Amino acid sequence: MRFGARLALAVIALALAALATACGVPQDSGSQSHTAVDCGPYARYGKHPGTKVTVYAENRDREADLFEETWADFADCTGIDVQYEGDGEFEAQIQLRVDGGSAPDVAFFPQPGLLERFARAGKLKPASAGVVALAKQGWSADWNSYATVNGTLYGTPLVANVKSFVWYSPKFFRDRGLSVPRTWSELMAVTEKVAASGLKPWCAGIESAEATGWPVTDWIEDVLLRQQGTDVYDRWVAHKIPFNDPRVIKAMDTVGSILKNDRYANGGFGPARSMASISFQEAGRPILSGDCAMHRQASFYADMWPKGTEIGPDKDVYAFLLPGADPAHHPVLGGGVFTAAFADRPEVRAYQEYLASADFANARMKKGPFVSANKGVDLANAATPVDRLSIQLLQDPRTQFRFDGSDLMPASVGAGTFWKGSVDWIAGASTRQVADSIERSWPSH
Repeated sequence: MRFGARLALAVIALALAALATACGVPQDSGSQSHTAVDCGPYARYGKHPGTKVTVYAENRDREADLFEETWADFADCTGIDVQYEGDGEFEAQIQLRVDGGSAPDVAFFPQPGLLERFARAGKLKPASAGVVALAKQGWSADWNSYATVNGTLYGTPLVANVKSFVWYSPKFFRDRGLSVPRTWSELMAVTEKVAASGLKPWCAGIESAEATGWPVTDWIEDVLLRQQGTDVYDRWVAHKIPFNDPRVIKAMDTVGSILKNDRYANGGFGPARSMASISFQEAGRPILSGDCAMHRQASFYADMWPKGTEIGPDKDVYAFLLPGADPAHHPVLGGGVFTAAFADRPEVRAYQEYLASADFANARMKKGPFVSANKGVDLANAATPVDRLSIQLLQDPRTQFRFDGSDLMPASVGAGTFWKGSVDWIAGASTRQVADSIERSWPSH
């Protein structure tokens, strides 16, 4: 295009922008233009014109878009320019950024153990009085404890999830006369019946960039919780019993009887070891084509099915709780993401307070699959039946909820040797070899 034509187009664009501004249309390149925003609900956060808050997290693509859409009105009404960056290598890069003096204002931590490391190093700012009040109002003492270090609250839960789900196709089960299993023995009976038909019953994928291996650690934690109960689980996570305790070895071998078994895995992809190169996002999709019967993955997998996939007991896919020995007891493994701040400015505090509100959680739920443990969320806003079930489980005081063990362990273990050891294990390393190696890696202090 000639220079004169480019100049003319530029002049027209500037004129249109000026006209839009004069008409009161916000010029926010990070989100769709908003008209007639009701700023009443955001008055409590004050006005912060000309300010910005940088946010760093692992959430990318659609997840990131939905977050940005959710806080767009808050940003418009407060005048805060929220600059979000998602990075698949968050766990590794956040340390480099902080060490290099370029920490974000706010980070979304998927591991409390990682959050704790920065808090103990004096890098994170204690939560403001406003955030503390919202935390006490919105979450149970257990949930708030995950972001509390030495009695000081540093953050609040942004996202929650239930990890103890097995996704399946209701039609596949009906067509083959299979019932949803209520005990571990029934689960293995279903597994064997599908395998006997010549189909690999389980599909899995453990590739997740720098976090590759975490889906295996979830499996091990879930089975240990079911076999040994909450007390042994808690002691193992806190390293009050060694990582390679015989009860842990038993849980790993139980998981290995499925994930390392070529007869049972990896449906739709190949031999069991193929899961090391399959991304966790695509791992459950063979269920839709009938090439796999079951996929154990968290509630957030609801957002990873191909567009148009319907979720429900009589739809394309649904989920049941991974069973244990006793159908009357349902331990629930879960996880979450926590917000914490490296800066303490009025606009940062305002942004943190909005994210800690039930208003944010309800607004995000209305946009698509999302689970929160906030007591103020309305079940009617749940995007899918699995989201609704997850929230009910999280809000039920009878639920024996336990947080993801690898996320609570010291980051060098939970997000380090445990993840990496799980990959070696799938590749053929023995249970004893991997468990012993992880035990040796545990920090001595």
